[in-house]
Amino acid sequence: MADKIAVQLEHISKTFPGVKALNDVNLELKEGEVHALVGENGAGKSTLIKILAGVYHPDEGGKIRLGWTKETITDPYSAIRQGISIIYQDISLYPNLSIAENICMGKDNKRFISHSRQEKVAAEAMKLLDIEIDTRKRLEDVSIGVQQMVAIARAVYFESRVIVMDEPTASLSSGEVDKLYHIIEMLREKNISILYISHKFEEVFRVSDRISILRDGNYIGTFQTKEMSEDKLVVHMVGRKIDEIEEKKPVERRVKLLELKGYSKEGNYADVDFTLYKGEVVGLTGLVGAGRSELFQSVFGITKPDTGELFIGGDKTDIRNPQSAIKKGLAYLPENRLTQGIIVKQSVRANLTATVLDKITGKMGLLDKKREDELVDEYMEKLDIRPRLPEMNIENLSGGNAQKVVVGKWLSTDPKIFIVDEPTAGVDIGAKTEIHRLLRNLAKRGMGVVVISSELPEILKVSDRIVVMKKGRIVGEMKAEEATQEKILEKAL
Repeated sequence: MADKIAVQLEHISKTFPGVKALNDVNLELKEGEVHALVGENGAGKSTLIKILAGVYHPDEGGKIRLGWTKETITDPYSAIRQGISIIYQDISLYPNLSIAENICMGKDNKRFISHSRQEKVAAEAMKLLDIEIDTRKRLEDVSIGVQQMVAIARAVYFESRVIVMDEPTASLSSGEVDKLYHIIEMLREKNISILYISHKFEEVFRVSDRISILRDGNYIGTFQTKEMSEDKLVVHMVGRKIDEIEEKKPVERRVKLLELKGYSKEGNYADVDFTLYKGEVVGLTGLVGAGRSELFQSVFGITKPDTGELFIGGDKTDIRNPQSAIKKGLAYLPENRLTQGIIVKQSVRANLTATVLDKITGKMGLLDKKREDELVDEYMEKLDIRPRLPEMNIENLSGGNAQKVVVGKWLSTDPKIFIVDEPTAGVDIGAKTEIHRLLRNLAKRGMGVVVISSELPEILKVSDRIVVMKKGRIVGEMKAEEATQEKILEKAL
């Protein structure tokens, strides 16, 4: 790996109304290195990469120097033109367009667009990543993993010198993660620099050469990965040691909160029998595409099963839509925070209260401002949502804090059954532990919780009972204390 500097960020600060997101940050990225950027949610990582992408301008005195040109970054297009590509956590491509159109978008300057030429160019870009696929397919018709590869292929096609990967494995299967690692090695060999942002320590230690740490908008330092341990990394990130959640106690399975009998939906899941008891956390896992999310989208009324019976509290129930599910005491935290979990152009306040407008309006339908303020303050404090600015647009929050808003939005409905799909995707170790502790405490108070997750350590840590799905069917069930990652994978594969 060469020691030539690819990007030098000097004295980068960024102030938003009421909050200083970054304070005099200095960071260098070498050519051909994989450089990990870590920090808690709200540490300033997202703001820093948006400055590098030209989305935000740094405060006065901040400079971005590129090692291969004297040109400056003034806006997102100039960043792309200079060779900077950002692959955001919530993939920012065009789902209604083909893979080929997504890869070529913005670089095809010809007067007339040749779809056959686009398809050929896109196929070559994907082939460079050892991926063979029909590039005429619409992006929304392929898996999240393939979409991630399309974003990387686009960066390669644009001859990017620096690629920023923001939580790239958040929704990938283990096989897709291994493929990504292989591609990162290929990019490194081409002398492309990668800024890798992840909350998953095992990834950081596997792929990176150096690690830079941000805390509360301040630059803490840069360290050689081989000289860093997980414990040291945590202390640098959060300034303290993280307390683990309390040891789980056996749950008495007496009161059935939710029961499914013979639930089937063609192409999604088949003959599912499932029971959730009061006071327990059930972990539902399996490979991506196993039908986990699809099953509980039907339970919550987003889709309809073809056949099967659903019982809540022992009573047979027909849930026609999410509104009727909420009335029956169900809450559902979706997998895709950006498209399903938040109202992107609205404030934190509006998002927190979206599910409980009936609680904060009077008899005449007028908003009770005092009641609204009390509810918003309660959940911002209870979930430690930072910064404590309810009027801030939710788009300006870090991924972890936005996730806490979604959790608060559903907890404010006082559910009896809480279904959470990939609840800690893209959140830092501190926020992850807080969410795990919250889910355990909810169960302790009598709520039934279903945790859908691809992260086996998470499933083992938070669950009382573990259910494994494969190709739309339940293929195994075990007590958490008897489960291991190997036993779960044996069922799932």
